[in-house]
Amino acid sequence: MRVNRILLSVPLVVVALVIQVSVLARLHLPGAVPDLLLLTVLGLAMVYGHVGGALIGFGAGLLADLAPPADHAAGRYALVLCVIGYLAGLVKPESGQIKSATGPMVVVVGAAIGSTLLYAGVGALVGDTAARHVGLTGLLFTAGLYDLLLAPFVVPAVMFLARRADNDPLAETNSAAKSPDISSGWLSSGTGLRIGGQRNGLKLKAARSRGARAGRIKGVKRL
Repeated sequence: MRVNRILLSVPLVVVALVIQVSVLARLHLPGAVPDLLLLTVLGLAMVYGHVGGALIGFGAGLLADLAPPADHAAGRYALVLCVIGYLAGLVKPESGQIKSATGPMVVVVGAAIGSTLLYAGVGALVGDTAARHVGLTGLLFTAGLYDLLLAPFVVPAVMFLARRADNDPLAETNSAAKSPDISSGWLSSGTGLRIGGQRNGLKLKAARSRGARAGRIKGVKRL
């Protein structure tokens, strides 16, 4: 990943995790907890693509696994967010601009439901059956609802910051200033001729033609 992407992703992930643990988790809402960390990963993945989304998702999930009050095996949420970030990065448009909000909202709902199912599935493999006691259906409904309500305030802002950090106007200006002009390069080197040489040659030919014409006129006058 590029350095500017890392410098933006790390603070966003840390801030999202702090807000989720210290604020959202203490609201005691029925069912699931609004997953601000998941929305941040989705916003970055839909700008950086599937590779960047997988890397950011793995790092964010691992940080969530190690941050207190985590009560599950380390690496469990890292696997979930790595898969979700990879899949979300696959829907990145080629132009980088999303024209409609329908696509991101569908991605958010799918990611909320998919992450809950994947988290519960991984938990079942390691012997964690807490999802069964809470009620998997209620978790899926509330996770999709909370993340969908929170997404319009988080995902567009994250995507905007990611685009600004990825497309540095100063870097583009410097690179454009250093690159040679295509037309001048083609005229000077591509054809094997130089504009200055062409102008001097034309001036010399004009002077010779004027001298020859003046000589002919003088000869006519002498006759």
